[in-house]
Amino acid sequence: MRTGRPTPPLTLTADERQTLERWTRRPSTTQALAQRARLILSCAAGKTNTRVAQELRITKQTVGRWRMRFVADRLDGLLDEPRPGAPRTVTDAQIEAVLTRTLESRPADATHWSTRSMAKAAGLSRSTINRIWRAFALQPHRTETFKLSKDPLFIEKVRDIVGLYLHPPDRALVLCVDEKSQIQALDRTQPLLPLRPGQPERRSHDYVRHGTTSLFAALDARTGQVIGQVHRRHRAIEFRKFLETIDAAVPAELGVHLILELRHPQDAPHSSLARPASPLSSALHSDQRLLAQPRGALVCLADGETDQAGRSSQYPCAGGGDPRVHRRE
Repeated sequence: MRTGRPTPPLTLTADERQTLERWTRRPSTTQALAQRARLILSCAAGKTNTRVAQELRITKQTVGRWRMRFVADRLDGLLDEPRPGAPRTVTDAQIEAVLTRTLESRPADATHWSTRSMAKAAGLSRSTINRIWRAFALQPHRTETFKLSKDPLFIEKVRDIVGLYLHPPDRALVLCVDEKSQIQALDRTQPLLPLRPGQPERRSHDYVRHGTTSLFAALDARTGQVIGQVHRRHRAIEFRKFLETIDAAVPAELGVHLILELRHPQDAPHSSLARPASPLSSALHSDQRLLAQPRGALVCLADGETDQAGRSSQYPCAGGGDPRVHRRE
């Protein structure tokens, strides 16, 4: 004669079986819920609680508890019950109001919302505003910049410049030239105290200005070598001197492609830079020609071609006769 608590019968509908099997296979299902689903499927197959406990390596009491909960509440009985704690105080409508105000408005006395100003406007605490912004990845204090080019030949120019960096011509040198003006020459009012064991280097908080200086630099795109020069003033004369420095540093048998930007084209008139007899022409190799473009960079043209202003080329570009435009706008 069988003794003990009787086992309640357990039968599954087609939808319940499909749901339980999906829970056991789905990667996002928690391990606890997947184990309960396997437990109910084994019990529905006619196995005893002892056999199910041995297969799943759990206690018989655990099998019996989840079996009774499933019989009473079906699939909802396998889910975790709500945890104890304080009830929710922030409603979905309040969260939506905070998000709408953050995305579609600005405070009257500031450029962007802060946690304090938003908490005061929404009637919530700062910590609540912070949690809402973190949950939706909102950072009103951060901004990023972008620029859209209106040049119809922008894609062709980008391909030209990037291709020149990646695949430079044979027996030619690609140099990226840039300038940094108004560099402050500062010095401390007192000598530095040297580094000692347990004590960092120390310097006075105040400083003395010694004017400004300008830096011209040319980066070799292939080797990473930098040709640099510092001048007291920032004019076309100093730029021509820097070109002479590049000419002296580059072997005469190599062609040169310069990719640079004229920040102050009014200091370097187009006619003076384009004349073959100008100091700029004598400072460059004879196999290249550079012309100043307004609000742009220097343009290298093929031999015999003309630019948009109608100036004809007298010096071919390095590496062949293909017209190459190396410009940054």
